[in-house]
Amino acid sequence: MNLLKISLITMGLVTVASCENATTSTSSDSSSTKKEAILKMKRATDHHSYSKPAEAVVTHLDWNAVVDFESRTIAATATFDLETSDHAEKVILDIRELDILSVQVDGKDSPFNIGEEQEFIGSPLSIEITPLTKKVSITYNTQPGADAFLWVEGSEDANPFLFTQSQAILARTWIPCQDSPGIRFTYNATVDVPKDLMALMSAVNPTEKNAEGHYTFVMDQPIPSYLLALAVGDVEFRSVGAHTGVYATPDLIDAAEYEFAEMEDLLIAAENLYGKYAWERYDLLVLPAAFPFGGMENPRLTFATPTIIAGDRSLVSLVAHELAHSWSGNLVTNSTWDDFWLNEGFTVYFEQRIMEAVYGRDISEMLASLSYRGLVNELSDLSPNDTHLRLHLKGRNPDDGMTAIAYDKGFLFLRMIEETVGRAQFDAFLSEYFTKHAFTVMDTDNFIEYLEGTLLTDETTRDAVNLTAWIDGAGLPENCPKIQSDRIENVDIAVASWASGELATSDLLWNDWLYQERYRFLKSIPSSVNVTKLDELNSTFKISSTGNNEVLFAWLEQAVLKGHEASYDRLETFLINVGRRKFLTPLYKALLDTDQTNMALSIYKKARPNYHSVATGTMDELLNIDGGE
Repeated sequence: MNLLKISLITMGLVTVASCENATTSTSSDSSSTKKEAILKMKRATDHHSYSKPAEAVVTHLDWNAVVDFESRTIAATATFDLETSDHAEKVILDIRELDILSVQVDGKDSPFNIGEEQEFIGSPLSIEITPLTKKVSITYNTQPGADAFLWVEGSEDANPFLFTQSQAILARTWIPCQDSPGIRFTYNATVDVPKDLMALMSAVNPTEKNAEGHYTFVMDQPIPSYLLALAVGDVEFRSVGAHTGVYATPDLIDAAEYEFAEMEDLLIAAENLYGKYAWERYDLLVLPAAFPFGGMENPRLTFATPTIIAGDRSLVSLVAHELAHSWSGNLVTNSTWDDFWLNEGFTVYFEQRIMEAVYGRDISEMLASLSYRGLVNELSDLSPNDTHLRLHLKGRNPDDGMTAIAYDKGFLFLRMIEETVGRAQFDAFLSEYFTKHAFTVMDTDNFIEYLEGTLLTDETTRDAVNLTAWIDGAGLPENCPKIQSDRIENVDIAVASWASGELATSDLLWNDWLYQERYRFLKSIPSSVNVTKLDELNSTFKISSTGNNEVLFAWLEQAVLKGHEASYDRLETFLINVGRRKFLTPLYKALLDTDQTNMALSIYKKARPNYHSVATGTMDELLNIDGGE
């Protein structure tokens, strides 16, 4: 991958100007911008939150917390600054799995009410206020089983680790808050942890441990609650650029420093596409393998799975994706989870553009081709309503919307617009979009209005784009872009020839292929290929021993489907130690589809304690298990 990198100098990309002072032209320090942002928040209606921002909306959080690994709880006080209406009588916060001990309003003890709990949404915490109320404080304890947390056991070789996952609506399980993406606030925090561990948050972070285990944090830019993040562990920091660095445990820090050495290049490329990076630093924390996602775009500190450490920088597209979120999602945020495509569709498009800028069109088109293939495969598993870009999640867990629709149909929609109006015009539109709406929220209807008012201004162009078919129509419209990747097409030819016996295993160009080509080959192996031929493939190229987890996952899926029992020990080890939902779901499903349910249940019984609740929720349903019993 690194050998294919295109020199940023030859592309005319300039060095990042001092990011310490880099903000968008609509800085969060601007009083007019703050007023506009608050007005947008007050108009927000979110059926996944009890909050009523039109009456009282939070604008700043002071959080003081003590982390206790022995009890697996956090004891904390959350103090919110409020913006109230002239008729405000109460402020409502979202809570789930929290023990509320006391509440104060402007420094005085106050009564509070906890309403009836709803599944996955939790309960409303109602606090009486007046239009003159400035602050509310909630003292509380988290519960050991809080869904946002994963407490990783310590061992002789490793210290314990804690990390949170707040997206979509899990922030309410560790901090009482107005848990809606349409509500943004700044925060300060103090966190006490065991003295041999370091605390990190989605804020300005330390780079060294301190003797007391006492850490302070500042986040001056307003963020939604799903971007609140905390990690506590035995980690080290390494700088990899003027504005970029990595955190990892001692056993992984050298590998992480090498793997992510090009983050500064990605940041430069992103800035040159769509404007200044608004968060000062872009650092990355490598979490334990139990992390349920590839990455989480927490501002200033991306959380990343160690499964992207391949030893050859081949999986850096995930970093490009999380970096792109610094504009799409973190800077301009979807107002509700029904508008999730405004977060992820934009990010996948931006990711592709970063990858093209830094590594070339061949690489970005291979990635786009894989995305398209994955989307087409997933369409058949979704109801027609769930293939609309505008989601319909009322009464449902917002995690149900985290499918390829928001990501890849959203990307294809934006690419279609680019191809319709021209790249230069579309880039100018996106740059202005991110600048104009920085640190505010956006919903689908307002985006359509903005798009038609600034870019699709004539009827002919609007007809060519066909917004209705993309936003509220099922599947992929007729004007879906055609993804052209000669390298992927050559792999498709190779797998067909190999499967038919026309091409010998030894004649495959496996050792010359990049990971995207190897992944495509494995995912494309037809059902006609038997286990003997699969074993020959593995014996020739030692695929089951690869350090690339994307390729390993694709191999293990084929191993299950074909009954390659020699790979089953590797499969069990992988499933027990890796908690990334993207890998778990297809592998357990393959076991079920091949009548190996007992094996699936046996492995899951061992693995489940290592998984985050985001993963166990999906796996419990897939395996028809009630709470893992």
